Amino acid sequence: MIAIIGDVHGCYYTLVELYNKLKEKYPDIEIYSVGDFIDRGNNSYEVMEFIIEKKIKFTPGNHEYMFYNFFKDPTSVFARSWVFNGSEATLESYEDNEDSVFAHIEVIKKAPFYFDTPDCFISHAGISKEYAYFLPKDFRKDLSSLHDIIYNDYRSDRGVLWCRDEPLNLGKLQIIGHTKHQEIILDEDNNAAYIDTGAYVGNKLSAIVVKKEQIIDVLDVKTHLNDII
Repeated sequence: MIAIIGDVHGCYYTLVELYNKLKEKYPDIEIYSVGDFIDRGNNSYEVMEFIIEKKIKFTPGNHEYMFYNFFKDPTSVFARSWVFNGSEATLESYEDNEDSVFAHIEVIKKAPFYFDTPDCFISHAGISKEYAYFLPKDFRKDLSSLHDIIYNDYRSDRGVLWCRDEPLNLGKLQIIGHTKHQEIILDEDNNAAYIDTGAYVGNKLSAIVVKKEQIIDVLDVKTHLNDII
């Protein structure tokens, strides 16, 4: 049994409340996240510090990837894209903590693009249905065949950081962030759950508890106004 938190986007106070709510109900549960910790909300630095302190396992989102490229490859299209995708709030949150930027980047760099756990498959934006054309017919028997295509294609629009395609049915419950909804959405046809519930737009931050591919609980917290105002 594990818990997975949706896109945080700089909403530190909201994240802390949701984390505490999870731990109060499930003290020993292992917590994961689908990434997009930074940008848009006010407290990206604090979110990253909290993720590291609490040892929350995460898959990086496209916003972490743009942040990484801004400092490591500033002429890249991804670095330039960051300017239009919430970078101002993130840079402000690091103003008094500039020494932490590269330490946080190293943590992001080491994070895997997916987790294939006994309970579910976790990534930021999901596995595109288009990948079915490049996989063996029996790929669902051994999802390790996804590894190379995920890592070779993560920069593309259909890649695991950016995908807006219909998700591929993996034969296992797939947990996806990236595409926000008012509520958690279960795509039964493709066996996928979307858990980004728009914390940064003032809606809420959500988490699901999964046991052997079954969602057994949903917890959420209304966005704290000091995260977004």
